[in-house]
Amino acid sequence: MLAEQRRGLILSIVAETGAVTIADLHRRLRVSRETIRRDITRLDRENRLLKTHGGALLRDAVEPAFVERLSVNAQGKRAIGRAAAALVPDGASVILDSGTTIQGLVEALMDKRRLTVITSDIQAATRLAGRNDNRVLLLGGEVIAGEGAVMGRDATAMLATYFADFAFVGAGALSTHPWLMDFSREAAEIRGQMLAMARWPVVLADHTKFARTAPVRVPNLEKARHIVVDRAPEGAFAEALKRLDAEVLVAAGG
Repeated sequence: MLAEQRRGLILSIVAETGAVTIADLHRRLRVSRETIRRDITRLDRENRLLKTHGGALLRDAVEPAFVERLSVNAQGKRAIGRAAAALVPDGASVILDSGTTIQGLVEALMDKRRLTVITSDIQAATRLAGRNDNRVLLLGGEVIAGEGAVMGRDATAMLATYFADFAFVGAGALSTHPWLMDFSREAAEIRGQMLAMARWPVVLADHTKFARTAPVRVPNLEKARHIVVDRAPEGAFAEALKRLDAEVLVAAGG
């Protein structure tokens, strides 16, 4: 196989899956890992894919900055927030993820009373603390620039000491496997742990995340009781979600 043909195949695989590892390409293409690394380095230099540690991504598989995401489908995210907040009674304990969809939920929780909130999101903690007799615990850890959130080993270690009535987790992507996926290992780890640390785990995903992939799989999606969306899933993606035990809730006004 000529080098250009091989690099074309690599691009086709990445376009299909969104992300690929060197080990997977080694098995599929039957060439050395070093050859694949050189191919990936060249394709990255040509801006045709994004080189990562141990593999490669689609250029558009990199998550946009938080401030850019805020304006994407803002109406749908607010509708998801209202539908999710309707599940929460006064006095409940709630784990809140970070992200733009979570901001819609925080807004809808403002009138709830006596909540115990455990969150990685700095803005959520600030808005809900000292309001309506709420108690707010902000997870410790590394502050991720541009995200307004804490992640990493310190955050997951602190989260492991709590258990809540509800956990609300955002989605970097929801694939047709079906998998919940994210753009960094740190984000995937804390979201997966949040799903495991509540009686009633809930995933929030607006339609821009449907049938997409991201580099890292988030564990414990099978524990989710609801997936709250702004638009009814369709086709193969809808069929994939039926394999989960979670009930899909379509938010009014999304």
